[in-house]
Amino acid sequence: MVLLLGLLAVLAPGLALTPAGAAPADGDQPRVVRVGTEGVYPPFSYRDPESNELTGFDVDIVRAVAEEAGWDLRFVEAPFDSLFPALDSGRLDVIANQVTVTPEREARYLFSTPYTYSRGVVVTAADTDDITSLEDLEGRTSAQTASSNWAEVARNAGAKVQYVQDFGPGVELLIQGRVDAIVNDNIAVLDYLATSGTDEVKIAGPAGEEVLEQALAFTRRDTQLREEADAAIAALTEDGTLAEISEGYFGADVTVEGGTTDVDVQASDTRGRWEVVQDTAWPMFVGLLKGTLPLTAASFVIGLALGLAAALARLSSIRALDWIARFYISVIRGTPLLVQLFIVFYGLPQIGVDLDPYPAAIIALSLNVGGYAAEILRAAILSVPRGQYEAATVIGMDYGQSMRRVVLPQAARIAVPPLSNTLLSLIKDTSLASLVLVPELFREAQVTAAATTEYLPLYALAALYFWVVCYVVSVAQGPLERRLSRYVA
Repeated sequence: MVLLLGLLAVLAPGLALTPAGAAPADGDQPRVVRVGTEGVYPPFSYRDPESNELTGFDVDIVRAVAEEAGWDLRFVEAPFDSLFPALDSGRLDVIANQVTVTPEREARYLFSTPYTYSRGVVVTAADTDDITSLEDLEGRTSAQTASSNWAEVARNAGAKVQYVQDFGPGVELLIQGRVDAIVNDNIAVLDYLATSGTDEVKIAGPAGEEVLEQALAFTRRDTQLREEADAAIAALTEDGTLAEISEGYFGADVTVEGGTTDVDVQASDTRGRWEVVQDTAWPMFVGLLKGTLPLTAASFVIGLALGLAAALARLSSIRALDWIARFYISVIRGTPLLVQLFIVFYGLPQIGVDLDPYPAAIIALSLNVGGYAAEILRAAILSVPRGQYEAATVIGMDYGQSMRRVVLPQAARIAVPPLSNTLLSLIKDTSLASLVLVPELFREAQVTAAATTEYLPLYALAALYFWVVCYVVSVAQGPLERRLSRYVA
């Protein structure tokens, strides 16, 4: 894998993205700015339940900033824990997702002028009475997003932090009694309570007296972009645009210190359960067609080619090829797929290989498939009777001809069942691609589930989609085996 990645580092610049925050050659064209946001954090960043378009307080703020600064925005939705790695690797130019300014973050990133002032609250189960402040979290378990500032607040209070992907799953753990509390922004919590209508959790008390500031986050090299944002925020503050946006969402001006004390947060989604399922079924199907299936097809074909090459290398009398193939297979089978995805997507940019989400996901998935397929194909080739080689040699075939015309067709029939298992695993593994910014099937389910709290029906629907695809593949396996049986001696 290391050698393949090294080769990729030489050959892949043609797949590279435009450098972060790059201005177009034509100075009359607006500057393209890629904005990272969750899309699952109402009322700051979420999908409109009627149009399925990205909306929210932070989304409207950055759109207003872009209009004032002359930017051409491109939104990229991803889990919060993926936003900063994407910013570091140059896949994003700015994060607009209620990013709290902290000393640790200021040491690594540039921040715009703050556009939100907020306070934290401690959330507990409704029947919990012995937690009312941060001091009561000592020795307790708190559910937090790993890269959120609220995780640091909880840790500093002495809590044991259980990491979750976003606020909604944390609340589910709280309701189930698996954690004791959550620390989060008071506005986000109020929106959750209004949207879910739940009486199983409550705001138990304030998370300290500190007023926190939220701002747009940039890399330290993007000083010009930060200056443009600051100038736009100053103009929007002066003409009242920021206050108007805030009043529309919260009935109060949270863009000034003290504005969060009298907020009136309305539910960001008032649909019933079955309305949510019906409205989400189509976007999930589109995610299946545009994300899951293309990723599966491309990765499986490329992976099979890599696997065949590695299998033949393992069978080669050339010792160097054998050891290279052994090393590749060992690395792939000995490391998690998620780590491989992160190395290709977030790691390679540090050596100059900056890939789009789809190519990066395909490369990582293909390398993974190739590692497992190599041993399947090697075993299938070895299972072909030795007499088949000898017969091919007797009639004058060289090694390449005997492999292509005699051995591989017979090995293909033997390899179909285990390769089908590899394909089925690949179909399901594509759900990990959402972590590297690919909007596939499961990501669509996550987006709506986080905004509506309808986890069971939406995740069950996602499971149904995956099951149907896997069932079709399983059904197709039989005719393929019968067709290939004619090559078996």
